[in-house]
Amino acid sequence: MKKLLCIIILLLSGISAHAQNENKIILITLDGLRWEELFGGADSTLINHEPISGNVSSLKAKFWRETKEERRKALFPFFWNEVENMGVLAGNRWVNSYVNLTNKGAFSYPGYSEILTGFADDRINSNSKINNPNVTILEFLNNTPRYSGRVLAFGSWDVFPFIINEERSRIPVNAGYRPALTNNLSDRERLINNMQSQTPRRWGAVRFDTFTHNYALEALKNQKPIITYIAYGETDDFAHDQRYDHYLYSAHATDAMIKELWDYTQKDEFYKDKTTFIIATDHGRGKSLAGSDSNWGSHGSDVSGASNTWLVAFGNTIPHKGELMDGEQYFNNQIATTISIILGQNYTGHGKAGKPIFFK
Repeated sequence: MKKLLCIIILLLSGISAHAQNENKIILITLDGLRWEELFGGADSTLINHEPISGNVSSLKAKFWRETKEERRKALFPFFWNEVENMGVLAGNRWVNSYVNLTNKGAFSYPGYSEILTGFADDRINSNSKINNPNVTILEFLNNTPRYSGRVLAFGSWDVFPFIINEERSRIPVNAGYRPALTNNLSDRERLINNMQSQTPRRWGAVRFDTFTHNYALEALKNQKPIITYIAYGETDDFAHDQRYDHYLYSAHATDAMIKELWDYTQKDEFYKDKTTFIIATDHGRGKSLAGSDSNWGSHGSDVSGASNTWLVAFGNTIPHKGELMDGEQYFNNQIATTISIILGQNYTGHGKAGKPIFFK
């Protein structure tokens, strides 16, 4: 605890109150993306299994390399060619770096609620469309004079308006198959609306991430939110579909989308050198493919590994430490207070939220 407090004090001592108030946050989640792929690339036990990998030779040409380090660069080129040199990546259990859930469910609604509120709530025990009884860090910030009306959320899953409690928080949540929510549509938003309405739906509750991504990117350009939350969802649904090939292609595409967001913020005067990206997952998933025990596409309290997550951060407030290998243990319940500290606020989740992280 003393180590964490010292790190926080050292970091904040070099930031003036004025500069601190200029900080912007982009919080991103990738639903159910395993730490194994983030840190090791394509999994040999899965990519060679034709029933879930489709055209194995084509998939291996795209993503298979001899070492974990080469495979992860093939799958996540932005993370491992750029982010590694300008931020931190935690959760590689092969090198004694650990990130975990604190909630017991290890599925989406309790996972997202933990990230956004900073604590686990065992009352949240399903993915039903029930308004979150807890105030998220997004709602807390939206209720402050500084950030009121400057918080936006985008998600591929149609449950996010309830997780964020749009009705109470008054935060616009563009999720599921909703069109752009602004009254002053740009030409590009009109195009995205048309494309979304004309595209066949693979899942009833989850749209393709390209729509979520492009709505969010347009909002950054036109609305200039200070706090933006973007929740990509495809990886989890492709895994549930037992399509490892689509899972890998989606993960690779999301890496490119995050790079596009970063590149934009580094060209825009409002965001340049003032923006921190924090990226996480709501839960892990299983490892096995063998027989009746196959669980790589599953998660939940009965699936070993489903509470194992990861965390990536980079931007103006994050030290350039690269991949963490120090044996430290972090938890998803620390993300909300970390955001609060970066923005100079005092969110504690009524004393229940995890302590903020500042990576050493």
